[in-house]
Amino acid sequence: MIIPLHAETGGCSTAPVLRERGQREVFCGLTGIVWLHRKIQDAFFLVVGSRTCAHLIQSAAGVMIFAEPRFATAIIDERDLAGLADAQEELDRVVTRLLERRGDIRTLFLVGSCPSEVIKLDLSRAAQRLSTRFSPQVRVLNYSGSGIETTFTQGEDACLASLVPGLPRTAGAATSLVVVGALADVVEDQLARLMAQIGIPQVSFLPARRSDAMPAVGPGTCYLLAQPFLADTARSLESRGARRIAAPFPLGAEGTTLWLKAAAAAFEIDPAHVDQVTAAARGRAEAALSRVRPALAGKRIFFFPDSQLELPLARFLSRELGMVLTEVGTPYLHREHMAEELALLPGGTVLSEGQHVERQLDRCREQRPDIVVCGLGLANPLEAEGLTTKWAIELVFSPIHGYEQAGDLAELFARPLLRRQLLAA
Repeated sequence: MIIPLHAETGGCSTAPVLRERGQREVFCGLTGIVWLHRKIQDAFFLVVGSRTCAHLIQSAAGVMIFAEPRFATAIIDERDLAGLADAQEELDRVVTRLLERRGDIRTLFLVGSCPSEVIKLDLSRAAQRLSTRFSPQVRVLNYSGSGIETTFTQGEDACLASLVPGLPRTAGAATSLVVVGALADVVEDQLARLMAQIGIPQVSFLPARRSDAMPAVGPGTCYLLAQPFLADTARSLESRGARRIAAPFPLGAEGTTLWLKAAAAAFEIDPAHVDQVTAAARGRAEAALSRVRPALAGKRIFFFPDSQLELPLARFLSRELGMVLTEVGTPYLHREHMAEELALLPGGTVLSEGQHVERQLDRCREQRPDIVVCGLGLANPLEAEGLTTKWAIELVFSPIHGYEQAGDLAELFARPLLRRQLLAA
């Protein structure tokens, strides 16, 4: 069951979508570990992969080699690839040594990679075996972070979906709200305070900061997506009887207000009360945006598909900062989850789904936008051609949700333009 939000009609709700299929340029789902290992404070992420996987995570996380992060890589080497070693026995040995050394671990994720999938290593069987062995102190789960068929934010989706079957079940028909998607702790705290002031009962977050604080889910649960790339997690929650609250995503002053009003409406709370509670925070957000708007208004922006954040970002930049959307590409367009965002986009926006990087590069070069949002692999070549770029991955790593972060989010787009002006001076 979907709880509807009465959004504006029109926009791009029925707009045609250019579906691209071809060469892609993306990070793999292992990248999600970079923010997930900081969020779930008693979890550990063990990647079963190659040295390349280890270098990717180490570089992306920026963690020094002698630090004690909550992730590591079990290296698949030539003996494993040649079948000279029993990979399951080797994995058991690595996990046992890890848990003996790190007694603070309560949830261990075995994260599949391209190499582990190529050699058909069954990590689900390993997780079941190890979970039985180390229960109840440690729960062992598995998910795939392989980049063969996924984009990098889908690593978080796979991780959260793996948590759902083990979540506690709600007792009876009591109604509660679960906010779904990893948020920076400061953002989570801000949104939790606003929801408490609005009067929304029993608000919890998935993922929680500790394994023993994961939310209970059942037929009396409503859930509200905070991130747009969680299709598998949403499907898993609905299989437990949870109901999705349809809403735009909480980016910018407008998006955050509509998101909170959608949650309030599900609990029959007057939207005027939401306006009253959020007035001060909304005012601060609008003031912060007004300072950045002159630098962005009228500027043309092109989105390459990367994170699935593209549509909410495009709506924010267009409606609240006056930017002109030349093309909005996204790896996957989930029309149900994006219905409210599509309705708020300006009519005539060019939308594309999937990637054929050469064709998209040709269109971008032809349009010569003022700023291009793209992956790291495209940014430097486009900069060399005289285009101004914004790294898409920075928008995932940075706290950008909610009222207090609206000005910071706008600044992320203004800074590359300012840098270009300074270099040209």
